[in-house]
Amino acid sequence: MVTAAHPLPRAMAVRHLGPHWYATVMGTAAVALAGTALPLRLPALRTACTAIWALSLALLLALLAARALHWTHHRDQARAHLLDPATAPFYGCLSMALLAVGGGALTVGRDWTGTRAAVALDAVLFTAGTAVGLAAAVAVPYLMAVRHRVEPGQATAVWLLPLVAPMVSAALGPLLVPHLPPGQPRETLLFACVAMFGLSLLATLVTLPVIYARLLTGGPLPLALTPTLFLVLGPLGQSTTAVGTFADVAPGVVPAPYSDGFGVLAVLYGVPVMGFALLWFCLAAAHVRRARRHGMGFAMTWWAFTFPVGTCVTGAAALARHTGLVAFEGLAVALYGVLVAAWVTAAAHTARGLLSGELLAGPPPVPVAPRPVTVRTTSGAVR
Repeated sequence: MVTAAHPLPRAMAVRHLGPHWYATVMGTAAVALAGTALPLRLPALRTACTAIWALSLALLLALLAARALHWTHHRDQARAHLLDPATAPFYGCLSMALLAVGGGALTVGRDWTGTRAAVALDAVLFTAGTAVGLAAAVAVPYLMAVRHRVEPGQATAVWLLPLVAPMVSAALGPLLVPHLPPGQPRETLLFACVAMFGLSLLATLVTLPVIYARLLTGGPLPLALTPTLFLVLGPLGQSTTAVGTFADVAPGVVPAPYSDGFGVLAVLYGVPVMGFALLWFCLAAAHVRRARRHGMGFAMTWWAFTFPVGTCVTGAAALARHTGLVAFEGLAVALYGVLVAAWVTAAAHTARGLLSGELLAGPPPVPVAPRPVTVRTTSGAVR
């Protein structure tokens, strides 16, 4: 008989399965979402994006089952994750994984599931993802303030993960607006998404300076954490995507001049923010290049190269729609190439790490340091 003290071998395999694993779902779904946003009409591309979305759905279901097993048999480890300032922010990834797969159901998944099933799936995942995201946006900063006792020198872009989750809701929620009854239901959902846009944007604006100051004054990040610099692109690209989707669905949902105002906001907000995103992209890429020269190997943080870049693809595509500029179309295609290359690399290394068992293994034991020996020299100095 299996007791709580001796969990099943399968349960032991997920003891160290942290919430950061949801980044694999986010990155995979981003390839599908970004691919459908491109200003390219290639049947083979849409079919490939649909297949990748189906893979993200399968990954989500597998991870939800594994994490349920983790919480059932390893609650001590789950609580330790919540109380760890380096791990707790990754609970925002659960929200974004649910939202990304739900959004993909409406954009490409409906080709295989049908529109009715896609709307139902997205409604469930959007509701659950938004609830989790809003809870994480409050709970994680609260824990950081009262339990984690973090220092300014510990600031990293990982802190943005629970804050950007409501922005993902803001960007993907408008996809459901046309499927609601006309009038109050549609307008309410749209303005709820605008409210989450503001919530996430303002929280990001007060957090990003701390991260930037740490980078400038504290020196380069540890090698394994260097890829997390790309996480800053998440709120930038996702907010640009959000204002673009607001402008797409606003006509007929909200009265003028608000519907026209959304179109103006999409350009006047999106263009400068995309400019800063490109600046940060170059800065983060330079840091990654330096880290590689210093021996940076693969870690799960490499998934930071995927979803944030995907948001910049959808943001650039939104700007292309609302400005008509070919430059933004070219930018979206170029960034998508970067996204696909990053996803293939991260996925291949992750699959290899899973097969070897390395990625699910616990941290190595800390060696016991020998007791210091005090030696007095002939001169009387102690060393």
